[in-house]
Order: sequence, then structure tokens, then C-alpha cells
Amino acid sequence: MIKIHREGYLIVALTIGILLLLVGLSARFLPYQVNYFISLFSLVILVMIMRFFRIPRRRPLIDEKTITAPADGKVVAIEKVQQVEFMEGPCMQVSIFMSIHDVHINYYPVSGVVTYLKYHPGRYLLAMHPKSSSLNERYSMGVQTSNGPLLVRQVAGYVARRIRCYASQDGSALQGTEMGFIKFGSRLDLFIPLDAIIQVELNQKVQGSITPVARYK
Repeated sequence: MIKIHREGYLIVALTIGILLLLVGLSARFLPYQVNYFISLFSLVILVMIMRFFRIPRRRPLIDEKTITAPADGKVVAIEKVQQVEFMEGPCMQVSIFMSIHDVHINYYPVSGVVTYLKYHPGRYLLAMHPKSSSLNERYSMGVQTSNGPLLVRQVAGYVARRIRCYASQDGSALQGTEMGFIKFGSRLDLFIPLDAIIQVELNQKVQGSITPVARYK
């Protein structure tokens, strides 16, 4: 049984209503062969929508020295950057691209206090685009931990135009719990201290709240 995330309740309900109407009309006015095809197609669409909003069963990795993946997806960037927002200097950026087939729940990668939170309106370039991190609509969240600062950025993509951020200013961040949700394809950027030990590689598939991305010294 697929457990549906609350962000998908309305979309799933509307999808079921529209598909039931479509199947009912086809059964009444079209040949049974066409109705059979439409019924099968509707089932596939419903499963895809429900799968997108699924809540996976998993046991988060909890370790104060470890920075875990904030989302499911593929590592598309590992590079040294100059980050003036929150980190205020050079740091390492690790970016994770989420396709429409990935779980789109976002998780806190560390535990600490959310001392910086800012929404940036912007464009909707493809999430794989190198400049999407600085030009697209995004939420930036800075967390102060006992091991140093960390910046997480939720970036909307060409299709994903709805970012949900559950963090609150000066609120607590608890590693492995829900930080937000981005609908239909997007990316997450992590900005971490230079001396952190990177534990992932380019094109590696990661699981949110489970895969170690880096480790504080």
C-alpha cells in the first residue's frame, strides 16, 4: 500500500476524479476495446502520480559528524565555490538533481538551529542547468551546527514550480526529518565547509536522510 504525502492529497484526489469520469464516459460512448485501453492508461497515470507523492519507509542515518543527503536523486555537481549567502566565503557545493521518478521529500541533512531563511523569486531554467542554483526560484536555509555552518538551497526546475519549505526562522533542524517538498523535478544544493570530507562522487545515486554526503572534521 502506497502512503501518500500530504502535499499530494489534492492532486491525487483530482486525478482519481478525472480518470473515473474519463473511464465512465468511454464505457458509455466508445467501443469496449477503446474503453479497455483508456482504463489501462488511466491506471498507469494514477500509479505514476501516487508513486511521485509516496512516502518511503526508511530509517534515517543520525550522526552529528555526518552530513546526509537532503533528497533522493543523482549528484550532478561537486565543486569549490565562493558563497556570499550565509557561508560568507569559499566552501564546497554538492548538488543533487531529483527526477520525476525520485521521492521528492526534502530532509534536514544535519541537526542544529535554522539561523537563516530566505525566499528568492526567480526563473525556471532546467534544474540540471549550472546557473539554476543562482537564477531560479529557490529557498535558502542556513543551519548552525555544533560542527559549523551549512547552507541548504531548494531550487525549482522547469517543471517544478512549487517549493514547500517547512523550516522556520530560529527553529530547530533535526537530521533526517522533513525539511520541505518540491513538486515534479528539481534540485537541492548543499554548501558545506571546505575542510569537510566529501563522501560522494559525481553521478552517484543517493537516498535522502540515508546516504552520507560529507563528514565534518
